[in-house]
Amino acid sequence: MRANNRPSARRNIAKGVAPKPRTNLYDEVTARIVAELKAGRFPWVQPWGSAGAAGPGLPRNALTGRSYSGVNVLLLWGACIQQGHDSQSWLTFRQALEAGGSVRKGERGVTVVYADRFIPKGEAERAAREDEDARAVPFLKRFTVFNVAQCDGLRPGLASDPAPLPDREIVPVAEALIAACGADFRVGGDKAYYAPSADFVAVPPQPAFFEQINYYRTCLHELTHWTGHRSRLDRDFSGAFGSAPYAREELVAEMGSAFLCAALGIVPTVRHADYLAGWIDLLREDSRAIFRAASAASRAAEFLLACQREQAGDGRVAA
Repeated sequence: MRANNRPSARRNIAKGVAPKPRTNLYDEVTARIVAELKAGRFPWVQPWGSAGAAGPGLPRNALTGRSYSGVNVLLLWGACIQQGHDSQSWLTFRQALEAGGSVRKGERGVTVVYADRFIPKGEAERAAREDEDARAVPFLKRFTVFNVAQCDGLRPGLASDPAPLPDREIVPVAEALIAACGADFRVGGDKAYYAPSADFVAVPPQPAFFEQINYYRTCLHELTHWTGHRSRLDRDFSGAFGSAPYAREELVAEMGSAFLCAALGIVPTVRHADYLAGWIDLLREDSRAIFRAASAASRAAEFLLACQREQAGDGRVAA
């Protein structure tokens, strides 16, 4: 461990005062999400039907148009809910200036995180000496973003929010994704599930759903499970009902479905709120679980969206 040579730290040590530890970002983010779950709120489900709330869509950078992923989706969706923003578009303070505007005085931003890995110099030298692969060290960086609703004077033409789709009709963009992924997709019966051993998805027919839009939410949940097959993204399906691995995979499928719904313009919802206690226990035991699950959900959603883009042949989600 490297010594802390900052003057303030040296003064504190000289006075017998231990230096204040840096906040653990994993613990901080997990605590925020656990608090939401304990209050009965799901950070991946928005009350989009309420007046003034943002429409369905993945949070995106207003300047670059790039969507946020992983745990940042949950953090920014939660901020939209709490602060009542009417947009899913965000900017850093500097990007607001670059876009010709500015963040209004007194506005408070949202902390999001950037995950990456680096190889320390000593580790690179050790690996070279011993002819081994160097071990990368994961790290998180935090930065602050502001919703475009918190800014003034932004130039027109920044990334805009998609229009929401109607609730009760066939959704062509969702049908296109289901067809494009090539899954063994079986419609019929009265249960929705993914069978890992036989590698197929089963869902009831759309008329069986009280709200027809729930057919698509269910399809996307089960297709997220389908991406975890060992021939695709290779996730762990070994857990029995009630176990931590089972809760972890259900959390991935819930968020994966929500991310896909948002990307397609469908309002996400919660299919398995009865798993809530298991999710809270999982996150309390492992402060990195929500990061892993959100990252896996983002990979699953991107896997399916990439299939659709490839079939469309134009690099974009088919409409």
